[in-house]
Order: sequence, then C-alpha cells, then structure tokens
Amino acid sequence: MSGAETSSGFSPMPENALYRNKKLYISSDHAGFDLKEYVKDFLAQSGQQIEDLGPEDTQSVDYPDYGIKLALALTEDPEGIGILVCGTGIGMSMVVNRFPRIRGALCHEIYTAKMSRAHNDANVLILGGRVIGKGLAEDIVSTWLDTPFEGGRHQRRVDKIESKNAC
Repeated sequence: MSGAETSSGFSPMPENALYRNKKLYISSDHAGFDLKEYVKDFLAQSGQQIEDLGPEDTQSVDYPDYGIKLALALTEDPEGIGILVCGTGIGMSMVVNRFPRIRGALCHEIYTAKMSRAHNDANVLILGGRVIGKGLAEDIVSTWLDTPFEGGRHQRRVDKIESKNAC
C-alpha cells in the first residue's frame, strides 16, 4: 500500500474538495453498475453525502430511466451535483443534457474533468464504465470535485447556454 492510499485501498479525497459539502446524486445503468458502486464507496470514504438513485444490481435496465432520475433530483436540488455511469457514458450524456440547468460532462481522462468544471461549471460528471478503470475513475472524480469554476469570461458563456434564447 502506498502512502497515498487508505487501508481500504482508496486514495483519500483532499480535505479542501470543492464539493465536499454538497449532496451528490449517483446513478447508472447495468453496464455502469460496478463502477458506480466503486465510486460510491470511494466517495463515502471521504464523508461525501451521497444519494444512490439506482439501480440495485446488474440486471438489465434502460439508461434513460436512471439519467432522468438524476436530472429530476437536481431540478429539485439545484445546489446538488451528480455522477452518472453507463457503458460508454454517451447515452447518459444525451439524456441528462436535455434538462434545463444541467451541464453534464462525459470525461474519460483528467484534463476534460478539470476543464468541465473550470470552464463549463459542469454539475454532472458522466463516466463510461466499460471505458475507464477504477483507478482512473478515482482520479477523474477527485479532479472534478476539487476543481473550482473560474467564472469571468466563462460565466458569460455558461449564461448563454442557460438562457432561454440559447436554442
């Protein structure tokens, strides 16, 4: 075990994590279930407040049902954040980004996780359970949670996305 890991094998979440005090909703389909459970356990180690919106096992389910659950939870709790996991992340991305005030970012590496927060103020992280492994998922989640939105010129752009005239 390296010095950067806990006795459970998880790397510890930084104490200054940006979203440490925000409620995090997590959901997946059957293809993302195992990674969802791993990420949930990883986050629980840091004391993150988590609400698991399902599914309960790896039985086949329709990803739109679980993406919609998470989007509706964030509609009710606009200060919340979310993580979605499906096979590639593409399906969940298509579902969740149809909802107002949801800015979901599909991230398969650390740079896009950082930029999705810093420049786009993403409030939903989307992962591909069949695309990335557990170690990379930890790094992506940690980076995403710990990266602040830069605001400034980026706020203007996010405001354009959120405006009723955007589409």
